[in-house]
Amino acid sequence: MDERAATSLLTSAEEASAGIRGPDAKAALERLETDYDQLLAALQWFVDQGRTDHALRLTNALYRFWITKQRFEEGALWFDRALDAPGGDQRLRGQASVNAGQMPFWLGQDDRASELFGRGLAIARELDDAPLISQAIGGQVRVELRMDVAQARRLAREALEVSDAAGDVAGRSNALHLLGVGAQIAGDLPAAREWMSQRLALVRDQGNQFLVSSEASNLSMVERQLGNLDAAESLARESLSTSATIGDRFTVPFAFSGLASIASERGAYERAATLVGAAEALMEAQHMAWPPDERPHYERLLATLPVAMGAAKFELARSAGKAMPTTEAIELALERSPTE
Repeated sequence: MDERAATSLLTSAEEASAGIRGPDAKAALERLETDYDQLLAALQWFVDQGRTDHALRLTNALYRFWITKQRFEEGALWFDRALDAPGGDQRLRGQASVNAGQMPFWLGQDDRASELFGRGLAIARELDDAPLISQAIGGQVRVELRMDVAQARRLAREALEVSDAAGDVAGRSNALHLLGVGAQIAGDLPAAREWMSQRLALVRDQGNQFLVSSEASNLSMVERQLGNLDAAESLARESLSTSATIGDRFTVPFAFSGLASIASERGAYERAATLVGAAEALMEAQHMAWPPDERPHYERLLATLPVAMGAAKFELARSAGKAMPTTEAIELALERSPTE
């Protein structure tokens, strides 16, 4: 690796990272996947050469790839290496701190996530950078949703106010998502539907397929709890189909779990148990922790399905789902849910 090659790889990664947010997300992800080993070599070269700004830029460029591909442990490792390097532009360091916090959060390491989000917020406030302030507060909201939902909802409103005052559309989008999640966890389903519908409309207009998939899955959860199973299934199927199209693995286990809950409510217990196993396989493969809005619904399936269908039948179907290739599980999940 030399300076010319490393710099070229950095430019390519930043271009591909921007592409993940649009209609060419699958091609952008494939480009990063193809170059991945070389990109890591370039990142190590930047660290070794004391090119801290370049190292921070490259980790930030790889952030969405690590999230989308569920490579949280790898992302955490490389963010730590870049952030441990001395010096560097403060805004790049603040952005990397916020992005880095997402890695331990999804691994269930809330103390480490809080530390990184806090670092990012301190830098953002020092720079008076409203979009970064909103992002950092958003990170804190995610952690608080596991501990103090009322506080999380207050912080999410603060993030929305900061973003709206700055005309920050991306920050508004993230805050709307967090307000919806907080309302759903609190049992305020009409408010959750409103926040999530606003967010889904916004990301549809932006053409951000990754976020369309994510928010469709979230809204599906709310519609199911409101008793609208057809609407819930349509949204969950859209989420899963979109994820499969763009090569996103992040949202897939949540879509599986949502479709499992819908199948269970319709009496299709074997299908539900199979999808539970398929979701668990993806979560366990990357040591991923269930987020606070998803966990109660997953745990409810674990409690109700063995009673409804018998423990032995449940474990048999669950094991079949765990052993099922992801592509096959997606095909099963996208079939219309029958009533057993």
